[in-house]
Amino acid sequence: MKIVVIGGTGLIGSKLVRRFEAHGHEAVAASPNTGVNTLTGEGLADAVTGAAVVVDVSNSPSFEPAAVLEFFETSTGNLLAAEEAAGVGHHVALSIVGTERFAENGYFRAKIAQERLIEKSGIPYSLVHATQFYEFVPAIADASADGSTVRMAAADFQPIAGDDVADAVARTAVGEPLNGRVEIAGPDRYRMDEFFRQALAARKDPRTVVTDPHARYFGSELGVDSLVPLAAATLGRIHFTDWHQL
Repeated sequence: MKIVVIGGTGLIGSKLVRRFEAHGHEAVAASPNTGVNTLTGEGLADAVTGAAVVVDVSNSPSFEPAAVLEFFETSTGNLLAAEEAAGVGHHVALSIVGTERFAENGYFRAKIAQERLIEKSGIPYSLVHATQFYEFVPAIADASADGSTVRMAAADFQPIAGDDVADAVARTAVGEPLNGRVEIAGPDRYRMDEFFRQALAARKDPRTVVTDPHARYFGSELGVDSLVPLAAATLGRIHFTDWHQL
């Protein structure tokens, strides 16, 4: 089976390509690095020709609200049009737990717009909503830093390993389309400020984590449950304490 991975040279995409190939599928890593650009449409038609499944794990190069919205609307629109023309039977997209509950955040609004385009496309689809990746913990801390202080809300936080994300997306891609979503999260739930105290200490990061109810997460204040599943979710197998020591 031919499976095209949009964003196939990135963190999750490269893991997906390896998984699909290991199971005998023809996996195409599609990204600007391989001559496929979903924003301009370059190489898109050729990439998806003959594909049974397209998995979109691409990301915007900018998190500025207008830029990220333009990225997801344009790239998803171009991708869905190419899939329709090629007769692709399953579109899989990686999104974020809590999109609809955190719509005041520009990035989450852009992901909502992406999901609506997919839902209205008429192409059978599956959405995989994931919590934040362990691999992004340093970047989240840096974005919340004020000099030697890292300001974090006392919100719930349930991060997940990139390998667990790739496993879940791969399983979804080779299954029947959900025409809906599945939520995935890490095996352990924390309070965000406490997690980052432990994580920074484990990295020997000297910055101090301060609990701040008005701390912003990439520009927006968090509610207690903004970033975690509210109902049953598929849980990963890799604990952060084990992942950090790998």
